[in-house]
Order: sequence, then structure tokens, then C-alpha cells
Amino acid sequence: MMGGTTRTTESSMKTMNPAVARVLKRLHYPLDVILTCVRWYVAYPLSLRHLEDMMAERGVSVDHSTVHRWAIKLLPVLEKAFRRLKRPVGKSWRMDETYIRVKGEWRYLYRAVDKDGNTIDFLPRAHRDKTAARRYFEKSIAQNGIPETGIIDKSGANLAALEAINADREAPIRIRQSKAV
Repeated sequence: MMGGTTRTTESSMKTMNPAVARVLKRLHYPLDVILTCVRWYVAYPLSLRHLEDMMAERGVSVDHSTVHRWAIKLLPVLEKAFRRLKRPVGKSWRMDETYIRVKGEWRYLYRAVDKDGNTIDFLPRAHRDKTAARRYFEKSIAQNGIPETGIIDKSGANLAALEAINADREAPIRIRQSKAV
């Protein structure tokens, strides 16, 4: 699978997303090596040096800083390409926030799911206030369209953020509050 050191082939470049192909065009490793390293880096709690060691065990010499550059270049492009392929979400969103630990610090994770349980979007924030909630709602609406109904918990910050968004709109988002979302 990853034994060779040939460049990404021209035929594989023609079949992929043009933006991804442009980024990969200048990289001098096989496509499967690049994508494997980037996937493992984002999917598992591995350090860049762990990835360097894992690839060396497989006979591929790649420096940890190279893997980091691949991730920096590829992840934004891949995220855009995958967002275009994402299924449309429902018009009724259930939104809430929880807190999680990220790199040893507590963060609020704003999230929403549609009626079918499909994740619409999420956004970690340092604070749980109207500004953070509004930033999350604006990002989610920009990427997924406008919901007809927003079902939120009893959070005053979420209510204030949605009311502020509705103040700027002709057709407001219907807001329902529930004890448990």
C-alpha cells in the first residue's frame, strides 16, 4: 500500500476535487501516504512524532513537520469539499450546549441536530454567553440554511442570541424552549 515513493499520479488527480488536487499537486509523496497520515492525525490522539514512527515502521520515511504541513494545507480544503457533499439538514433544529475538556481547558460545545438526529453543526467556545451563542447560530445558518424552528433549552444566552438574529430578519425563526433538548 505505502511502499513506493512515487508522486501522486496524474490519473488520480483528474478524478478528485479540483481544490484538493491543486494542494496535492506540489506534494512529493504518494497520495495514500499523505491521506493516511492526515487521517490518523485528526482521527486518533496521536502526536506528529508518533505518526513519524508509525510510518517508519511501514517503510516510509516522513518527518513529523512534513505531516504537520500536510494537515495545515489539506484539512481546510478537505473540510470545504466534504461540506459540499453533506446531505441537507431538516428545518427543525434542536440546539444546546455542553462543556468538554480540550487540551486541559474546559470549553462550551454548542451543537445542533435535526429532527432525524443528524448533526447539523458544532462550535467550541470559551464562554457561554449571548455572543458565543450568536456566533454559533450565525455559523450554522450560513453553512446549513435557515431553520424554520429552533428548539432550545432554558438557556437565556441561546434565547437572547436567537432573538437578536430574528430582529434582523423578515421571517423570524420560530423559537421553542424545552427543559431537555
